[in-house]
Amino acid sequence: MIKHDAVRLLATQKISEAIQKMGQNLSDDEIYKALVEPPQSEMGDLAFGCFTLAKALKKGPPQIAAEIAQNFTADSTVQKVQAAGPYLNLTFSPAFHGEKVVASILDGSMFKKQLVESSPKTMFEYSQPNTHKELHVGHMRNLCLGAAIVSMLKYSGRDVVSSTFPGDMGTHVAKCLWYMKKHNQEPAPETGKGEWLGRMYSKANLLLEDQNGTPQEVINRQELTAILQELESKSGPYYELWKETREWSIQLMKSVYAWADVEFDEWYFESEMDGPSTAWVKELYAQGKLEKSEGAIGKNLEAENLGFCMLLKTDGTGLYATKDLLLAKHKFEDVHIEKSVYIVDMRQALHFKQVFRVLEMLGFEQAKNCFHLQYNYVELPDGAMSSRKGNIVPLTELVHRMEDHVKTTYLSRYENEWSKEDINTIAGQVAKGAIFYGMLRIDTNKKIVFDMNEWLKLDGESGPFVQYSYARIASLGRKFPRTEGVKINWASLTHSSERQLLQALASFNSNMALASENFRPAAMCTYLYELAKKFNVFYHECPIGTEKDETVRAARLALSAAVGMTLKQGLSVLGIPAPEKM
Repeated sequence: MIKHDAVRLLATQKISEAIQKMGQNLSDDEIYKALVEPPQSEMGDLAFGCFTLAKALKKGPPQIAAEIAQNFTADSTVQKVQAAGPYLNLTFSPAFHGEKVVASILDGSMFKKQLVESSPKTMFEYSQPNTHKELHVGHMRNLCLGAAIVSMLKYSGRDVVSSTFPGDMGTHVAKCLWYMKKHNQEPAPETGKGEWLGRMYSKANLLLEDQNGTPQEVINRQELTAILQELESKSGPYYELWKETREWSIQLMKSVYAWADVEFDEWYFESEMDGPSTAWVKELYAQGKLEKSEGAIGKNLEAENLGFCMLLKTDGTGLYATKDLLLAKHKFEDVHIEKSVYIVDMRQALHFKQVFRVLEMLGFEQAKNCFHLQYNYVELPDGAMSSRKGNIVPLTELVHRMEDHVKTTYLSRYENEWSKEDINTIAGQVAKGAIFYGMLRIDTNKKIVFDMNEWLKLDGESGPFVQYSYARIASLGRKFPRTEGVKINWASLTHSSERQLLQALASFNSNMALASENFRPAAMCTYLYELAKKFNVFYHECPIGTEKDETVRAARLALSAAVGMTLKQGLSVLGIPAPEKM
């Protein structure tokens, strides 16, 4: 990690000098990394744990903390140095915070710092929707998570490539086309064709389930296999229908990605991997590198408790694993990446363990650089979603419902003040903020229960609450414009709520670096929520417009502006817009 934080750098220097006076040495890296935020803000801005020196000094950490405090050189930058148990707590002056932190936010330089040293070129594959199915709210966790992780890593200075791998082949496609050709009576609509395909797929499933256990079941299976073989051979009426309908689904995906402001560096499709991957598996089998089990070709991993990794079914068609094997090679060879991360839900854990292990056994050196980043899935309050059963919340429908809710509940009072265009724009921004924040604020190991009304609340931990806090600051800035070039007396920021904001602003980049390193957008959601809460406390406790002392007022306006810029930057990295008014 690059030592990018001005406050931590000064703390490192001061602690290093004090330790040297005690006849000891710790590297700057060791000190910088050991600095943490105290559990309560009134304890100080930063705390240094003295555990690493205990062995060398043959003393307890509390004694060492007290000794460092005695050897500490105080000056105008440090207000207080205090030993507290095994920790040394440091409190910096508001003037130092203002000059080194707030000023760098206001001039934009804070948000342009390189936070990490050079990193391996890493591809993140996320959002792998299936064509011929409808995109629903459950797909959004993957999309929001992947987009936020890529954005956070880019902000930190890492070399990142984004990719998507839509499933445009397979049984789900065959079912949809089978139903369209054999059972559907309604013509495709003029608009919303991608969504309509998803409904065809659900109807196909329901019909197939109804006919299970009847003589028709065998006929249905034969017909679906014939369709899959026709698609693989790339000729025939089903193939032509597939080409046409696949475009409908891709257009739906692209419209969702445009709404989410997500762009992929690389698009891969299952259909591109389908034929070549089955041919490659046959080659590997001929070379004796794979084996047969009950007519299917694959790799026996039972000795490692991973079962049999099937790569070719008895009818000669491939599976997801087949395509993923070849895709892994393509990623490393075509884009020259050094690491490959797959953002896919936890239900696919066995699949990826099998794929990575087979790659390793086939001698693919980069297998060790493949990583499955798992997350838990999204449920409705009454249980799991399923495109197959049709119990989903379609994404486009959800967005419209949320926008209407925002207009009715929050924005209707501005109908005579704001233009219709403004109301529509802000409703869209708030709906998007609610979805993205709701999908990101829960850690990946926990389930998300989607609740539209909760996510749209203006109080409590929600995207709209953070957006509203930003809009309040933007409104404040319009009402009381700051005079450019005026020197701010940062020392006037002495109120406890002002100090808490200074502390929080100082740690923005450190929080971002840590959250990106651990692939944890949830940590940044928490940071932004806490910053917004602290601003609201400050706003109520420290008058701004009515403050008679112009020096204090100017400092508070500058502090508010810096909080606004930090909220906007943080929201932007997470893919969330910041409305100028709400």
